Amino acid sequence: MSDATRAVEAIWRIESARIVGALARYTGDFALAEDAAQEALAEALIAWPRDGQPANPVGWLMTTAKRRAIDTIRRAGVQREKYEAIAHDQDEAYADDLDVERIDDDVLALMFISCHPVLSKEARVALTLRVVGGLSSEEIARAFLVPVPTIQARITRAKKTIAAAKVPFEAPAPEERRQRLPGVLNVLYLIFTEGSTATSGDDLIRTDLAREARRLTRVLIGVLPEEPEAYGLLALMELTASRFPARTDKNGDAILLEDQDRTRWDRGAIRRGLAALEQATPRGLGPYGLQAAIAGTHAVAESVATTDWERIIVLYEALGRIAPNPIVDLNRAVAVAMAHGPLPALELVDRIAEDKRLDHTHLLPTVRGELLRRLGRTVEAREELERAAAMCTNDRERAVLRQKVADLP
Repeated sequence: MSDATRAVEAIWRIESARIVGALARYTGDFALAEDAAQEALAEALIAWPRDGQPANPVGWLMTTAKRRAIDTIRRAGVQREKYEAIAHDQDEAYADDLDVERIDDDVLALMFISCHPVLSKEARVALTLRVVGGLSSEEIARAFLVPVPTIQARITRAKKTIAAAKVPFEAPAPEERRQRLPGVLNVLYLIFTEGSTATSGDDLIRTDLAREARRLTRVLIGVLPEEPEAYGLLALMELTASRFPARTDKNGDAILLEDQDRTRWDRGAIRRGLAALEQATPRGLGPYGLQAAIAGTHAVAESVATTDWERIIVLYEALGRIAPNPIVDLNRAVAVAMAHGPLPALELVDRIAEDKRLDHTHLLPTVRGELLRRLGRTVEAREELERAAAMCTNDRERAVLRQKVADLP
């Protein structure tokens, strides 16, 4: 890869949301803006290695994308007034086209459109990574282990749905913003979760995807600095990511929490996470903030034995009240086991097992098998752990479960 090509990709990753947002404001057409920006990117990948990087690379991309949009509108025969509106000052520098406040509005609008409630969860994730994150269809497909045509189809359908629903390109009004913000945060959380706990394949962590989720969350905080749950989500991401260096060995195999070398935890990420958590705290913690507080409790403990498990139990109880979920209950049961032993925890797990929402996941038999092992009920533990291994779709995690079975007496 040439230096010019690397420059194109780096600038695109940083500036694509601003470029697409500005184009969407000019044209009033979200799909046209995204397509024109992609065409400008493709042209840059050819022109810059050949002719050299322009003095104003962002301005070059912006001007080229505007011209592509104009060409598309001209071919489509759209009314001349619209063409003249976006053609005006088309050769001016990028910095003269957009002021700082307007850039913020454009990026905010872009995030809320990409995460619009008219779209499916899968479409929101794909579109957000494409138009706000600047990832290619190939990168998104590789991250989620699905075929490239599947991702391309999701993005195409998403843009058609937005056009059919006549979603305006504008930052939502404050009251609507509050209603839709949880959806935006949820998409960013899903992206990070997929990166930090890969559900399939042979990688336990996809650091690029997790890093992109953190970057997008920082973008959101930059344009909505008064939203405490955005800080809570960023804190959760930073504190979780701080353990990435110690979660796998040199072969990529999993290292369980109790066996991790805590000196390898990223202290910078811990500091950033705790600072973000402080920003989330004054108005009371929401679901992401509470999860961040749990991660923070782990982060400041010197070992599993010295972890404040009672505090973690209380935090999970609070999380279960405001965001009921069987996974939350299962994690609370693990904390109970650490604080009070496996028997009371097993009683909790058996009650949780009545919730059929966990029937499709390996997490319940994994926890139950471990508790049974600690109680010396080896036959039952083997059965549960074998069932968990059969259900697990991640190759590395499945190997850990099979090793647990092999280690049973």
